[in-house]
Amino acid sequence: MNELTNSYKIFEKDSLILAIIYTLGHILIAASVVKLMTDSSFWEAGLVALIEPCINGVWFYTLHRLWKAKGK
Repeated sequence: MNELTNSYKIFEKDSLILAIIYTLGHILIAASVVKLMTDSSFWEAGLVALIEPCINGVWFYTLHRLWKAKGK
């Protein structure tokens, strides 16, 4: 159980890793939605889905850093 607890500590301390994981998941989800809704190719959907999640990832990183700073 201690190993599991230690694994989750990375999410408490490292905003950058959490933001990267969030952004990668967001890109995959956005690409899937664009592909399904527009019947575009995977590459077209991926290109469209890449820009917005990256901006959201920066926003999430900033928000998480501010949240942690306010909590201290």
